[in-house]
Amino acid sequence: MLAVAGELPPAGDDAAWGYEFKWDGVRALAAVRDGRAELWARSGTPITARYPELNPAPDGLVGTDVVVDGEVVALDRVGRPDFGLLQNRMHRTGGAEVARLAAAAPVTYLVFDVLTVAGESLLDLPYDERRERLDGLGAQGRRWVTTPWFRGGGADVHAASRDNGLEGVVAKRLDSAYRPGVRAPEWRKVKHLRMQSVVVGGWRPGKGRRAGGVGSLLVGVHDDDGRLVYAGHVGTGFTDAALRELGELLTARPRTPFAGDVPRDVARDARWAEPDLVGEVAFAAWTADGRMRHPAWRGLRDDLDVDDVVVEWSP
Repeated sequence: MLAVAGELPPAGDDAAWGYEFKWDGVRALAAVRDGRAELWARSGTPITARYPELNPAPDGLVGTDVVVDGEVVALDRVGRPDFGLLQNRMHRTGGAEVARLAAAAPVTYLVFDVLTVAGESLLDLPYDERRERLDGLGAQGRRWVTTPWFRGGGADVHAASRDNGLEGVVAKRLDSAYRPGVRAPEWRKVKHLRMQSVVVGGWRPGKGRRAGGVGSLLVGVHDDDGRLVYAGHVGTGFTDAALRELGELLTARPRTPFAGDVPRDVARDARWAEPDLVGEVAFAAWTADGRMRHPAWRGLRDDLDVDDVVVEWSP
């Protein structure tokens, strides 16, 4: 189940909502059996081998078959999620390299919902009952954390997330059932910065110290008709390593993958790419013609399918 981007519920409706902190990581389901966890990204990709430090599961889950929902995060030195640290882990599958990275930048699995217990589906239970069941499971320990949640008090939770350098909050109606794969208004994500998943459809050559490689990206989102439309030109936020990786992953194509127009000054020296990479950008606002203002690259998102990429904030 996915949240829509939006605002905090009005004060008069606040008591009907629960609130959680928004974590800057990648969504993952975990199925625990016999003390071992199998993890899947939102796209359905198995990711257990990428994060060996998440096994075995906490002692509280031994002897209980459960499926839980949560977020894989990498924490910085002061305990805040750092997406840059996590990105170094997301695309690695080699055993020796994964082991080295797990020691250098271990991840934590933050659990915030439970879907089944001992074969019993909890999907139709209201959110507050599922959270109470989760709190009693003991999904805590090693590199697993059951996250806090709050009944009402959305403005205070939102302020606390900002004061602690977190991404924002997720508001969830206390009576909401869990609807797998559905982006539903019963869950709202309220971020301090605007974020948008994007499909990479092209790139422009670098200049100066970036000469000879990728200098910037042309990105798009799907419109209401399912067409990939141009949404902006991203030229900041890259590390040298990220640009090198993008150069290795981009696949050339002879013509634009975007429906509709791309600005001439951007398209003039563009190199088109197969639209099979998904990334995330932070940006200031949407323009009237559906372009992002001041987008900055945050990283690739291999936990998302290309078809998942739609506008998260209305222009």
